[in-house]
Amino acid sequence: MNRMVTMLLISALFVSACGVKKMKTATDQYFTNPILAGFYPDPSICRVGDDFYLVTSTFAYFPGIPVFHSRDLVNWKLIGHVLDRAEQLDLEGLGLSRGIFAPAIAYHDGLFYLTCTLVDGGGNFVVTAEDPAGPWSKPAWQPEVDGIDPSLFFEKDGQAYFVYNSVAPDNAPLYDGHRTIRLFYFDKERLRVTGDNMILVNGGTDISKKPIWIEAPHIFKKDEYYYLICAEGGTSWQHSEVVFRSEKVTGPYIPYEKNPILTQRHLDPNRPNPVTCTGHADLVEIPTGDWWAVFLGCRPYLPEYEGFFNTGRETFLAPVKWIDGWPVINPDFEEVQYSYPLPLPERTKKAQVPYSGNFTLRDDFDSARLDPHWAFLRTPHEKWYDLADRPGFVKIRLLPETCSGKSNPAFIGRRQQHLKAFAATALDFQPQTENEKAGLLAFQNETYFYFLCKSVEDGAPVVQLFQSNDQKESRQPMTLLASQKIDAKSAGTLLRLRIVADGADYSFYYGFKPGKWQLLIDNVDGRFLSTRIAGGFVGSMFALYATSLGETTDQSAWFDWYEYRGDDDIYK
Repeated sequence: MNRMVTMLLISALFVSACGVKKMKTATDQYFTNPILAGFYPDPSICRVGDDFYLVTSTFAYFPGIPVFHSRDLVNWKLIGHVLDRAEQLDLEGLGLSRGIFAPAIAYHDGLFYLTCTLVDGGGNFVVTAEDPAGPWSKPAWQPEVDGIDPSLFFEKDGQAYFVYNSVAPDNAPLYDGHRTIRLFYFDKERLRVTGDNMILVNGGTDISKKPIWIEAPHIFKKDEYYYLICAEGGTSWQHSEVVFRSEKVTGPYIPYEKNPILTQRHLDPNRPNPVTCTGHADLVEIPTGDWWAVFLGCRPYLPEYEGFFNTGRETFLAPVKWIDGWPVINPDFEEVQYSYPLPLPERTKKAQVPYSGNFTLRDDFDSARLDPHWAFLRTPHEKWYDLADRPGFVKIRLLPETCSGKSNPAFIGRRQQHLKAFAATALDFQPQTENEKAGLLAFQNETYFYFLCKSVEDGAPVVQLFQSNDQKESRQPMTLLASQKIDAKSAGTLLRLRIVADGADYSFYYGFKPGKWQLLIDNVDGRFLSTRIAGGFVGSMFALYATSLGETTDQSAWFDWYEYRGDDDIYK
């Protein structure tokens, strides 16, 4: 693993239903939400003894499906990825918000199971591993399953069930968004669904009200009841979590009369520091007998309806209380809190690489292997980067492929994890032609990104900032927003690039000496990178990127280091 110089600015806020109430320090034994900041959506969790394992969606990023481990439910360590080999996951040609949807992790009798959907690919599959850090098996495809969001439930006697979101009965929806939750028996030896599927839920909690997008089902048993929790309402501001229960795993399932058990859709959109779009939850019982929920949520930076956010859907943690035989998430508050008491305070230790609160990260590329937190855009089928060629640098070969396409460009990205943050790097690159460009991306998807780079204009080196275009409306993938010539004295030295995000405002800097930044352009519209404008299911990435824009070249760029700092006001 690379040497990661990390600093966690430890602070926590206790936020009441009316807003910020009181500052809490580390000694007060509170944790901060989200527990996985940035683009970590659709969490699924399982417990094995004193250990917790959590996975999230990755869509068209590779490797697919990070596996996190924790012993305190709060501080997490990335221990591997489920789909880390090209033979397991080929994302070529897929849109960024397609690919890997909603993995679910389970454990039974010494073996870990993971179910998932490769949208626009092979469909639903199951993989297994003895060690959650890997290696995981090749996918066992489930062609009989017509739907998404599968998960497994195991009875104590070993009988297994495969539950998932599917089409309306007879594939004849009564309204837009009409879906069902269905169940197959599952043969855990052959890793195949068996028999005919059974409909557990038709439409949602009350089909007369035309509920939409019942999905993300998980079944668990407590006392004499089987509980089925699902997301409902779509993944935007109407998102929610609902619960049903039955005396038999195959139903009939009765909805809780006080559903939803989690939502924020009824709250004032102008409230301070809102958490929105909450849902897609999974529940876990901890060794104390208490229950907790992980779920996705979003943090808008503008107080407008639905809000704007660039960081994507993040993983939050909140307590669960059982009320009259039903689980309720965040029972003591209307608003999801930025801080709760630690679930297991005696176990809590600060994470080596933090995912919550304000922190600084730096990668000096001084290892033989690329740090596992970096992500590729789709599956690489050749190795176009190198860490050995020049110690302390990552060498990236310029590829003809671009981030505007649906192949694998020379792109190595890390998540934007805060509303207020910066990403910076130092670059050694000597472009020869105007199509050769290398630098730093602020990237939401194929048609919504900013590219701060070094290139050539009229035979002279320049720093440029480009904004992407919608290629349905323009033949040019990018528009030049700003350009600055590099003087002869600086042309052969390392070029430092810096992108600063401040909610809806992004600023772009360059320089040649440590700490000496020159502004290229400020007050660039960050809403352009928001989910509300760009669409899709992902979040913004800061990426090292090198391209020859469709041309063949033997040029490479060397990146000396990468630094990221998040500094959100809510954690100060």
